[in-house]
Amino acid sequence: MTTQFHDNILSADALDQLFNEARTYNGWHDKDVSEAQIQKIYDLLKMAPTSANMQPVRLVWVRSEEEKAKLAEMASDGNKDKIRAAPVTVIIGYDIDFHEELPWLFPHADAKSWFEGDEEGRKEGAARNSALQGAYLIMAARAIGLDCGPMSGIDLDEVTDEYFGDDPKVKADWVCSIGYGDPSTIFDRSPRPDFEKFNRVV
Repeated sequence: MTTQFHDNILSADALDQLFNEARTYNGWHDKDVSEAQIQKIYDLLKMAPTSANMQPVRLVWVRSEEEKAKLAEMASDGNKDKIRAAPVTVIIGYDIDFHEELPWLFPHADAKSWFEGDEEGRKEGAARNSALQGAYLIMAARAIGLDCGPMSGIDLDEVTDEYFGDDPKVKADWVCSIGYGDPSTIFDRSPRPDFEKFNRVV
């Protein structure tokens, strides 16, 4: 039997939407992001791979005016207005005790035992894999027609205390505003390196 391989390459328009023409936005049009759209973003990002399906990301979607104002006060001066104006800003955190969920998330093996007694190893795995999930979040938002403005200029200890304070094993890592970006607020695109600059094929 001959194995059939299919070149299921996305269209040029789709690749532009996800990568080539996508930008980091600093300002937003006054158009809402619905809870249904938030749910769709999550339903897409959760399907992407994490090690042993650990799914360590923990997300808080800051959408109300009251909570946006509160979160903005935790941000650096250059990011306050971005958060206030965005329809929603998601806090990307990670759960150091993700392994407690592995019996149902990864039922193929006793994966929980791989991480018990090794909190430093869990921190490393949670940070790496939640960062992946944050990247998946950006791509999922772009895929459904939204724009993103990721930020790290914020007091993460304060964010952790405020939004994850009831679970000491969850830490905030960064935030990302999501909405319909205002093109007048973006900078000229910064240089991108050619393949030969940072790559080797061996």
